[in-house]
Amino acid sequence: MLGVPPLLLAAVLLGLGLLVFLLSLRRWGWGWLLVIWFEFVLQPIYNLVMGDTKEQRILRHVQQHAKRGDPQSVLDVIDTYCSQKEWAMHVGDKKGHIMDTVIQEYKPSLVLELGAYCGYSAVRMARLLQPGARLITMEINPDFAAITQQMLDFAGLQDKVTILIGPSQDLIPQLKQQHDVDTLDMVFLDHWKDRYLPDTLLLEECGLLRKGTVLLADNVIIPGSPEFLAYVRKNNSFECTHYSSYLEYTNVVDGLEKAIYKGKMQA
Repeated sequence: MLGVPPLLLAAVLLGLGLLVFLLSLRRWGWGWLLVIWFEFVLQPIYNLVMGDTKEQRILRHVQQHAKRGDPQSVLDVIDTYCSQKEWAMHVGDKKGHIMDTVIQEYKPSLVLELGAYCGYSAVRMARLLQPGARLITMEINPDFAAITQQMLDFAGLQDKVTILIGPSQDLIPQLKQQHDVDTLDMVFLDHWKDRYLPDTLLLEECGLLRKGTVLLADNVIIPGSPEFLAYVRKNNSFECTHYSSYLEYTNVVDGLEKAIYKGKMQA
């Protein structure tokens, strides 16, 4: 489609995307379709028209409108932008308050985050960590990792957070020898949903879970991680609590799952 004006191309893509959306509605349901619509239809069109990425726009908006060195201001500006202008899969304000409660209750000294994206949840957690506590966040996309670093720098939290770039299955086995980790106090799972269960098993295999380690998993309903939920809920090594909430910046039901590791049980 060389030579086609960007606005015309965007209109064609939008029309095709809307057709696919409507044809798929009965089969998949609203939750999944909202994610597909926002991420795979609207976002490429906006990126084409604007000449940059949604993640770059979010960072730029924060830098222009939030107060430097104020993590809460950063979160508020992101929440406002994503609820009013462009949807993005941050944990969001509603589920974010649940995350805050968990952090404040357990007061972890060492947190591992799987999936940094734009740094929203890293800012959210790091701002509540006790003095001397630290957060390690893993992000497979180097562009997202760079945005996360800039977001943390702007929020004034860069000294509390270490960003590791690469696939979680490669980085997790390196934690003990290369990053001075004995065991983890808390793990926040918010990366590819099909990695929730394999990475939980890998964390246990690598001896990174201790009795009392808190796993907190986002989006366990939408997009969903049924294999992870089935495993932790049926496994005597975990004590589970479900927090019903809403998919970020929507009224679609979603939830967080808290799974407290009780130690490996004997067969």
